[in-house]
Parts: sequence; C-alpha cells; structure tokens
Amino acid sequence: MANIKKYKSILSILAMVFLIIISSCSGSKNPNEYSADLIIYGGTSAAVTAAVEAVQSGKTVLVVSPDTHLGGLSSGGLGFTDTGNKSTIGGLSREFYHRVWLHYNDSAAWKWQKHSEYGNKGQGTIAMDGENRTMWIFEPHVAEKVFEDFIAENKITVLRDEWLDRENGVVKNDGRIVSFKTLSGKVFSGKVFIDATYEGDLMAAAGVSYHVGREANSVYNETWNGVQPDAKHHGHYFKDKIDPYKIPGKLESGLLYGISPEPIAATSSGDHKIQAYCFRLCMSNHPDNRVSFPKPENYNPENYELLGRVFDAGWREWFNKFDIIPNRKTDTNNHGPFSSDFIGMNYDYPEASYERRKEIIKAHEDYQKGLLYYVANDPRVPQEVRDEMQNWGLAKDEFQDNGNWSRQLYIREARRMLGVYVTTENDVLAKSEVPSPVGMGSYAMDSHNVQRYVTAEGFVQNEGDIGVHPHAPYSISYGSIVPKREECQNLLVPVCVSSSHIAYGSIRMEPVFMILGQSAALAACVAIDENIAVQDVPYDELKTFLEERKQVLTNAK
Repeated sequence: MANIKKYKSILSILAMVFLIIISSCSGSKNPNEYSADLIIYGGTSAAVTAAVEAVQSGKTVLVVSPDTHLGGLSSGGLGFTDTGNKSTIGGLSREFYHRVWLHYNDSAAWKWQKHSEYGNKGQGTIAMDGENRTMWIFEPHVAEKVFEDFIAENKITVLRDEWLDRENGVVKNDGRIVSFKTLSGKVFSGKVFIDATYEGDLMAAAGVSYHVGREANSVYNETWNGVQPDAKHHGHYFKDKIDPYKIPGKLESGLLYGISPEPIAATSSGDHKIQAYCFRLCMSNHPDNRVSFPKPENYNPENYELLGRVFDAGWREWFNKFDIIPNRKTDTNNHGPFSSDFIGMNYDYPEASYERRKEIIKAHEDYQKGLLYYVANDPRVPQEVRDEMQNWGLAKDEFQDNGNWSRQLYIREARRMLGVYVTTENDVLAKSEVPSPVGMGSYAMDSHNVQRYVTAEGFVQNEGDIGVHPHAPYSISYGSIVPKREECQNLLVPVCVSSSHIAYGSIRMEPVFMILGQSAALAACVAIDENIAVQDVPYDELKTFLEERKQVLTNAK
C-alpha cells in the first residue's frame, strides 16, 4: 500500500510539473487580462468600422462591447438612413451601403414582396442607387449581417456584454489610459483606445471634459442653440390650442401626463436638457409577418389623453412617418405634436448609473408600446385611424430574441466631449474654416423636441424641435474627435464628438459615425507607429491615409 501511495504521489507531482511546463510554453497568463494595439469600447457602427480599419492597417484590435448585437441604431431599426448629401460618404461607410445593395440585388432577399413592388421609394432618399452600387434603406437584420460579416472576414475579436467599470475601472498614467476593467473582472490594456459608445462612458471615466445639454447661444456665437420656443421647423408642435389640464379649464385638476409644470426659460438660454429619445420601430403590414402590438403590463390609457385631444382637433398625420423599407416593413419614427418621442423623460440618462439607464429604457419601451396599443385599440381614437392601425404590427422576423422589439433606444445625444476643437453651427453653416478635416457631414442641424410645457396663454406646447439645413456639406475637424492633451493623450472619440448641441444635431447621423470611426482608427494607427500622442498625429500624413481609403474630407474637387 505504501508503494502504491508513493507511486500516486510521484504521478501527481509529475502531472503538476507537466501542466506548468505546458502553461509556460503556451505563454498562458491570467485569462481575465487582454491586450492589443487598439482597444475599442462600444458596439456601434463606428466601433465596427474602427475595428475593420485597424486590422486592415496591420494592428491588433479588441472590440469590448456592452451590446450583444453590433451596429447600434443602424441595425436597431434606423433603416431609413439619414444620408444628407451622399457624395460625402466614403470609405468603409460607403462600403457598408454597397454591401446592403449587393444583398438586395439577390432575389432571395425579397421574401415578403417582389423587388419590383418596392421600387425606389423614399422621401428624398433613393433606396437603390444602381449607378453608384449603394442602397440606403434596409431591414435591421440585413444591417446586422453586414456588420457581422465585417467582423468575421477581418477575424476581429469581439467581447460582448462587457460593461465598463465606470467608477474604478480606468487606470491612467502620465495622461494616458493604461487599461480599463469591465464589471465581469476582465482587464483590457492597449496603446490607444477608442470610445465608440453613444454615451461616452469611457471618455468620462478617463477624466475627459464634456458637456450635457444645450449651450446658450452666447457661448459659441450661435443662433439655433439653447431654448427656442418660437422655432417650429418640422411641424412637431401643437398647431391647435390644446388644453393641458386633466379636466379642461381646471388648473386644480393637474396637468395631463408628460406635460412639465416648469415655466419656459428665456429664449437662447442654455440648460441641461436633451432632445427626446425613442425606438425606431420595424413594423410590418404583411399578414404572415406581423405580431399584434403588445399591451404593456402597466398600460394606462390616460397617459395618451393628450393625443386623443390632438385627434379631436382634426389632426390625421399619424401614419406620415411609417417610412417604408424592403419587404413591407417600416422604419417608424416620431411625427407630429404627440408621437413616439418620450419628451422630457431622458434628462438624467447621460450621467445615470447602468441600473437607472435600464429603468429609463424600460420606461421608453412601455410608453411606446402603450402608445401603439392605444392607437390600435382605444375607442378614444378615431375609428378610421384604429382601422388602419389594425393592419400593422411588429415585424415577426426582426429582433426575434427581444420580442420583436428593437434592442437599441435612439440615444440622439448624451455627453459631448469638450475636445481640441468644438464644432459649432458656424462650421456647419460654412461661416468658419474647419481645420484638419477627417470627414464630412451634410444633414440638417436636427434636434427633436426637448420639453413639453404650458404657454403663458394656458395651452400645451413643445419646444426644442430644430431643422436648419446647411447650404453645402461641411468638414468635421480632427480636433473634434481628440481630447485636450492635458486630459488624455491616447483616446479618440468618434461618436460623442466635441461639438455644440445644435451642431451635433447634424453630425449625429449613422453614416457620419462610421466615417469618423474609420478616421479615428487611422489616427490611432499613426499614433501607435510613431509612438506619439493622438494630439501630435501629423495631419498631412493622416490626410494621405484618409484619402487612400477614399474618405471625403472637403468640398474641393
């Protein structure tokens, strides 16, 4: 027996030695520690294009995504792309829309209707541009597949459902991020980092300065920033005199749901309020591919009484933003005075904890689901509207792991960096010369409503909806994606860019985020190769690389 025990002991020791040797030879380390040249935090469209560019430029890259599904709004329901001038969209951003075009050129893509039935529908947006081999209107699952193809083809490692430890996760040394930790305990170290989130969480945790809300017009010598009670650019306001009280004419009865008791501030003054969020809904009117609008557990029809009064006044534009995408589906957006925008219910979202953000997202989901159920079923709604709404439902073949509901709330703005250069409406409207351009924008300065209040005359009104079109496409400065040197030297921010509220209303379009994501990655590669701060990247060198990738930088021909 003693010899057997001795024999087993020797075998155990040999096994341990063998494992140590194997571990040493394989270079094994702590399984929770990861490193790469470039670490990208986020799962948005900008995160994907940044990762693709980094790999194609010969760098190692890790995408650390709080999201399970990639693409952000582009794969989350915003299929009716806000393009502006398409000639400004180059590089990987254009490649994305080219791949969408390739998908819909296959007859197998048209499951719920014939291609010929769809045609080139769109409000100022050509769906399929055969001459330029691009398509700008698409279904959510198609966009997600394109993003996943980008990832697979370039063998990019994506760690999903990884959430930054915002309190204690970022380690900095000498003005540079060394690493960050996620809530799961994983640690990511790199030479350069990119924050490609809609919220700017890595940027904020790294100590980079930023702004939330609207600046007063006096801050940047602007016209369309701040409080704008007289601006009525899109028709998303109450054109009729609608009583705001639960019992009409009775102040003591209290305000209807969603109306703020706070008086309107002075015109052009700043505040910490942000434009409204909503879900961009993918709906279907095909009988075999629609799911009836669900009734939320906490459904309360009184929350929609204000819409009932709008219908009473004769408003019938409810279906005007059921923008048609392929296969008898929609990208349904906010429209009119009372719609899918949950006005005033997101002010604390940018700085909120993860738990609070989940509550805000759930509240938006409940509000919007309740709104759909109300319009389709409540006798308070005109019969002809209800009858038409009964033809619609959620698209059965989209977001199948989420009850056919979009996974991505439309974060129209959150934090905005205060970087090396602040883009303002003066840049968008060509009143100033933009230094060191790394991409272009062209869409209108578009802000959705910010608040719903009672006017001095005692009626309900919305405020904050702005739509001012630039005369021509405009350049976006490298300085707007770079923090101040004293705050961080190895971070780039292509989504929560350095801009004023109203300028961000134009920049915040998905094609632009993809453009800036690629440009940020190229700048990161130069910084890595030359071992310099991102603020010191030679612009002439960066410009050469950008143009090689067919990025469009200026209006010059």
